[in-house]
Order: sequence, then C-alpha cells, then structure tokens
Amino acid sequence: MLSDYTPQRVACLQPSATVILQRIGRLDRVVACTKYCVELCPEAGRDGRLIIADSWSAKSEQIRAAQPDFVIASVPYQEKSLGEILKAGVRFLGLAPRTLEEIYADIAVIAGIMDAAQRGQAVIASMQEEIEAIREEARHLKRPRVFCEEWGKPLIASQPWVAELVEAAGGRMIGRPGAQLAVESVRDEDPEVIIAAWCGAGERVPLEKIIETRGWEETRAALSGQVYCIRDEFLNTPAPTLTCGLRALAAAIHPEHFPPTNGMRRIARATTGQGKQ
Repeated sequence: MLSDYTPQRVACLQPSATVILQRIGRLDRVVACTKYCVELCPEAGRDGRLIIADSWSAKSEQIRAAQPDFVIASVPYQEKSLGEILKAGVRFLGLAPRTLEEIYADIAVIAGIMDAAQRGQAVIASMQEEIEAIREEARHLKRPRVFCEEWGKPLIASQPWVAELVEAAGGRMIGRPGAQLAVESVRDEDPEVIIAAWCGAGERVPLEKIIETRGWEETRAALSGQVYCIRDEFLNTPAPTLTCGLRALAAAIHPEHFPPTNGMRRIARATTGQGKQ
C-alpha cells in the first residue's frame, strides 16, 4: 500500500500561500497563518487556525506549536526569519517570485504538492485570461507614464510583476521595478499617474502629504489629480488576487474607460499650478 505524502497540516507564512491554497480547494489543510492572510482571505480566520508571525518575522516556536507537516513562506524575508523557519524542523517551501511567469510557476508547484494540479492550472488560466482581457481593452488607449511605489521611505518602486500589470492596464511604468529611487528622479520623469501601494498600509497612504513633502506638486499626475492609493495586498501579494490590482490599475490609469473598484482611493483634489504645456 502506497503512503500518502501529501501535506495534511500546512502553516502559511504569507498571504500569497493562503490565497493560493484557498483557490485550489486546499484551505482545509491550513492549520496556521498570519493576520495578513486573514485580512486578505477572511475564510482563513475560521476553524480555530493559529495566527503566527509571517516570513519577515517568523518564530520557530510558533510554527512548532501548530504541529504542521509543511510550511510555505514567500518574500519578503529576513535572514534571521529564514533561520527560525528552518529551526522549526518542518518541510519548507520558500518562494521568491519576481515576474508573473514565476508567480504562475509557484501556483503550479503548490498545487502539485497538494495533489491539486488540475485546479492549479485552472487558477493560472483564469488569471491569464483576465489579464489578457484588460490588455486587449487597453491596447488602443494612450499610454501614460505611471509611477507605482511599494514603500515610501525609502522610496521603492513596485515589483516587476506590477510593472507587467501596469503595461497590461495601458500604462508605461517609470523607474526600475523593485529599486530604491530618489524622489527627484521620479519628479524629473514627470509621471502622469502616481500610485502608492505601501506594504502593510492597506488604503491608508497619506497621498496629499507625500505629494507635498516630496515636491511633486507640479507633476502632471498631481496637477490632474491622478494620484491613487491601491490596497497593497492587491499589488504586493504574488497570488491570484493580483487581478483585483490589475482592475484598480486600469481604473487609475484610464479612469475615463475603466470604472473605479473597491480597494482604491484617489487624492482628494488636484494641486494648483500653471500646468504643463
């Protein structure tokens, strides 16, 4: 008789893992997850699951307390937290995607491990179809310059997969994805759309303050009022929820063509100024 080596008790240290397991029908195997997992996937907060620290601040004793037979973690990490995960002595899958293709591959890997390969392929296909549908709708629209940031101090541009989504939504990302930038360099590129999706900030980014303190009042984005906060989980979580971020990006980049969505907020008013000719 063959043994079943499929994980039965999974600890998820990042929301991306929890969302993927939910989408492939394996959330019932999750015995522990983070508070951020519950924020993005409320279903994960039920059934007495333990709430533990994430990949950035993992604690080996918390992991062991859940008695998992498998741990899934994903970016971002700290060296110390990786040591804590390994110290727990449980099978460990560590993910570090940068592009959409790598995210699709991670979904396929998790689905394969969990004996849900067919469901994994269906999730990937659904993401790809939605991205291509938005891309096709935006194909003939003007392509404004877009700056998208995942952190404000220091200023860090959003990840490569976000740049891909910006392109699909009909924009042109400025700045090197994932890189730390000077506020002056962004100002000099004069973005037509500015989007802030700060890790852990939800929809609470102080848009008016960052425009004023960075001296971005004369950018085209600020003058037209095309400055937005998008819920960070929709852009910073490498999971199927990125399609929610894509719809928000499309609405921010082309508000005349795409309707606003949940999880996005626009600056209260455009800045005053002479404008750009």
